[in-house]
Amino acid sequence: MRLTSVLILLPLLTACGPAETKPQSTRGVIGVSLLTLDNPFFKVIGDSLSAEAAKNGFDTLVVSGDKDVAKQGNQIKDFIVRDVAAIVLSPCDSKSIVPVIREANAAGIPVLTVDIPCHEAGVSLVTQIATDNLGGGREAGRAMIEALGGRGGKVAILHLKQVESCQLRVKGFREVIEAHNAGGGPAIEVVAELESGGAKDLGYKAAEDTLQAHPDLRGIFAINDPAALGARAALEKAGRQDQVVIIGFDGQPEGRQAIREGRLYADPVQFPDKMGVQAVQSILSWSRGLPVPDQILIPTELYRQADAARDPSLTSP
Repeated sequence: MRLTSVLILLPLLTACGPAETKPQSTRGVIGVSLLTLDNPFFKVIGDSLSAEAAKNGFDTLVVSGDKDVAKQGNQIKDFIVRDVAAIVLSPCDSKSIVPVIREANAAGIPVLTVDIPCHEAGVSLVTQIATDNLGGGREAGRAMIEALGGRGGKVAILHLKQVESCQLRVKGFREVIEAHNAGGGPAIEVVAELESGGAKDLGYKAAEDTLQAHPDLRGIFAINDPAALGARAALEKAGRQDQVVIIGFDGQPEGRQAIREGRLYADPVQFPDKMGVQAVQSILSWSRGLPVPDQILIPTELYRQADAARDPSLTSP
């Protein structure tokens, strides 16, 4: 069910004399609560959303949920009190955030999700903007098969299980690995699926534990670049960096640099800048009564060392 309220356009204030040269905000504030701002990926979403909003007459208030659903819930309640024009969020927990989304619905404020969807019953969302995480996970699976050079072996997954986008990445990865095994290729065995928190320190610990339990490990799929880089540090400490390949996910600058230097094999690259822009465009379409798809998926692109060598934003190894 779509919300039926409309955005209230505040009148432009004019005065006698020369026209104002500073753009005037006429459409109100977009409240944005992201999973975290410690991860550069979400900062890019916030920055691109704010820039696109400013071009179209909106102010923005961007805050970090810090992976804390209670904190994020309070942020959304604050947006409701402020009577923002729209709310954009990447849920810290897609199920636990439902009651406060319903509060925003009741207040007539349009709500969108970005990167992390919420498919729970009883909430009304203008649209859900995300990476095609299932497709990206499949790309990661194909990259793992390629990186192992047709020899198969044991691999581990560094997960972030409470986040739906990461669940989809792992699902896509497993689908490709299972299809490869069923097709008679050299067997690839997923021997561990450990929590990484999507962070370097936890990714390091998870990889360290996996290496101890499986000294013959040949590959790691990490659900994002921070976890992948933490795993790489664990491999280097153990002297195993030449024996285990790592597939990350995101295409953050640090991850792309690591691919260029050969420390990671490849990443399905996301486009957080496109997500931020699309969020604002969806709000504009909704406010004009135009149809907005229930879901907007942005495809990933697999990024290897050859791509990194042509990337002008990176430094030579």
